[in-house]
Amino acid sequence: KELSLLTLQFSDNNLKETNSYRMVITDKSQLAGLPESSIEAAEEAAKEAATEGWIFTLQAPSYGPFMMYADNRQLRRELYMAYNTKCTHDNAYNNLEIVKKLVNVRLEIARLLGYDNFAAYNLQERMAQNSDAVYKLLNQLLEAYSPTAKQEYAEVQALARQEQGDGFTLMPWDWAYYSHKLKNKKFNINDEMLRPYFELSKVKEGIFGLATRLYGITFKKNPTIPVYHKDVDAYEVFDKDGKFLAVLYTDFHPRASKRAGAWMTSYKGQWISENSDENSRPHVSIVMNFTKPTAEKPALLTFDEVETFLHEFGHSLHGIFANTTYESLSGTNVYWDFVELPSQIMENFAIEKDFLHTFARHYQTGELIPDELVQRITDSANFNVANACLRQVSFGLLDMGWYTRNTPFDGDVKTYEKKAWEKAQILPVVEEACMSTQFSHIFAGGYSAGYYSYKWAEVLDADAFSLFKQKGIFNQEVADSFRENILSKGGIEHPMTLYKRFRGQEPTIEALLIRNGIRK
Repeated sequence: KELSLLTLQFSDNNLKETNSYRMVITDKSQLAGLPESSIEAAEEAAKEAATEGWIFTLQAPSYGPFMMYADNRQLRRELYMAYNTKCTHDNAYNNLEIVKKLVNVRLEIARLLGYDNFAAYNLQERMAQNSDAVYKLLNQLLEAYSPTAKQEYAEVQALARQEQGDGFTLMPWDWAYYSHKLKNKKFNINDEMLRPYFELSKVKEGIFGLATRLYGITFKKNPTIPVYHKDVDAYEVFDKDGKFLAVLYTDFHPRASKRAGAWMTSYKGQWISENSDENSRPHVSIVMNFTKPTAEKPALLTFDEVETFLHEFGHSLHGIFANTTYESLSGTNVYWDFVELPSQIMENFAIEKDFLHTFARHYQTGELIPDELVQRITDSANFNVANACLRQVSFGLLDMGWYTRNTPFDGDVKTYEKKAWEKAQILPVVEEACMSTQFSHIFAGGYSAGYYSYKWAEVLDADAFSLFKQKGIFNQEVADSFRENILSKGGIEHPMTLYKRFRGQEPTIEALLIRNGIRK
């Protein structure tokens, strides 16, 4: 009960502190560098607040573009500090004491159940199984990516010094701004160049076609199946022998009543009747928020949106191929650090030329996406990849720092945080900043002693996809094995047992290092 109340309080404070901040700009020259879309949104926010000028907030669609594009360094710093000191101020939204209470109450729960700490309790039902395995992964990544991360920082700083002079020190509020400039300079690639090649109906054909090529399954639109909105389509999915497998619903566009983001869900899980041998097949749905078509243009996707489609479709295959006795163990009902393997492995196809050539044609000219553009997508995919990796590792270290404690905590939260993740910090440390007070994933979400799952799943998907790379990305034998050992089994056996049956070995970080260009 205490834990439930504290997590609600933590989230509530975080939300209120985020919503209470606004940066009002009245001098138009201070908007230099910002794209038109950001300026328009800030103007709209000001109108809604009956204020003159432009309003920027700590909400992602406002904060992200400002940090990336705004030329005014002082304002970038101001916004950065507001964001990174959330819930540390002397007001009603302060979470410093709540962090301590959450850490201690979780420790108490674990100890009541006979465990040394909360991580030991939580990891028993995870693929990793214990904190040693988690630290092993985080430390391997730390060692492998740190040298490249330092080079990336030096390269971005060098560009900043060309503009600002040799004495300039690149601070966290400069990172997104100068990184973006460097990326443009190196790769000359952006969403608007790629959109014409990713028309939604063609992308859908390509992704459905990929499943047909790998697994022999087919998709037949059935307009007689009832749907909850006119934008939703229902497909019957048939196996290679013609047997009915599942119903798949697709829901691609935003509307007022729909939350943001993308997800896969099951309306009806799969199960096998013990008495009649009936195999009750699943109804699964994939939901996105892609740009709607207009009178002039069809729905054209960004490259990120193509990856998102592949990701959610991977989850849907986990549901579609489910073949277990009990619904509670079928499809995506697997350990938390294993559930992203079927989705993330599909994202690997996005940069494969042979896959892109099956559907990526210019919506006006019909021209196939040029090889040179595909190469630029691949090259830019690994831009600043080491810093991105260490950022995730730092969050994992912070999470484990809090939840591998065997004694109650009553120290200084900021000091403890800086010590817990210092090995993974590349950018200069800002003393006042604090992540813990706003880190909802580990304090109010489901990721307490579980944040490592993101990198764990990435290691798995890179390692698994390397088998496709080795044997051919459309290799049926590998696909059949992946279906048989991973997709159809749900949670009926330990994930490592299933994985080794497919891969023939335990996963290593080697394939991820190669994919990220860290190791040749």
